[in-house]
Amino acid sequence: MKISIITVAFNSAKTIEDTIQSVLSQDYPLIEYIIIDGGSTDGTMDIVNQYKDQITTIISEPDKGIYDGMNKGVALATGEVVGILNSDDFYANENVLSHIAAQFKPDTDAVYADLVYVDQIQTDKIIRKWISGEYEHGAFKKGWMPPHPTLFVKNKIYKKFGTYSLELRSAADYEFMLRVIHKHQIKLNYLPEIIVQMRAGGVSNASFKNRLKANKEDRLAWKMNGLKPGALTFIRKPLSKIKQFIQK
Repeated sequence: MKISIITVAFNSAKTIEDTIQSVLSQDYPLIEYIIIDGGSTDGTMDIVNQYKDQITTIISEPDKGIYDGMNKGVALATGEVVGILNSDDFYANENVLSHIAAQFKPDTDAVYADLVYVDQIQTDKIIRKWISGEYEHGAFKKGWMPPHPTLFVKNKIYKKFGTYSLELRSAADYEFMLRVIHKHQIKLNYLPEIIVQMRAGGVSNASFKNRLKANKEDRLAWKMNGLKPGALTFIRKPLSKIKQFIQK
C-alpha cells in the first residue's frame, strides 16, 4: 500500500528540513512525497532542492493559502492513503508510517493518532499533549476532533467527499474532518501513539482575536454541512485544550 505524504510550505526555511528528514527517514518502503510551496522567498526552496532526488514531486508557485496547497497535493497524490505533514511539523520517529499502514484493515477509511506540541526552538521540550482517544459517533458535538496532522485518509475518500474548502481561512481541516467523519461516518481506526511533533503557535490559537475568528469558522463549518451542533459544542472545543496541558 503506497502512502502519499503532502507537505505544504511557505517561507519555512527555519523548519522544513526537520519535516523533510522525518519523512525520508521512515522505514516504510512505499512512500510518495509531495512538497507544495507557495512561492517562498526566504530560501525554503534551496533547502527543498537539496533533497530533490528523494522527493517525488516538488511544486513552487503562488497559491491561495495553505488549504489550496493541500488541495494541489491531494490532486497529485497517487497513493492509496494520503497524509498531510505541515512544514513546521515532523514525525516522532522512523516507524510512524509502518505503524499507520498496519492499522489499515480492508474496511478502514482513515487512521488517526496522537501528537505533542513542542517548543519552536527546543523541539525536545513538550508544551502539551493531544491524546485523541477512541472515536464515538457524536463526539464532534462534544467538541472532539482528531489532530489533523495525524490523520491518514484513503485517497478514495477525498475523491468521493471532496477536499478542503477555500471559504475558510483556518478551519478547513476541521470542516473536512467534520464532513467525512461526523456527517458521512467513514470507518476510523485509532492508533494510540504519539506520531507527530508540532511546533506550538498555530494560526487559530495565536491570539484571543484569532480564537474568536476560529470559533466563527467552526460554526460556519457546521452550517456548510447542514449540521446542527450541540448546545455547548463551541465552548467545549476550546476548553478541551486545557486537558492537553494536564496530560503533559
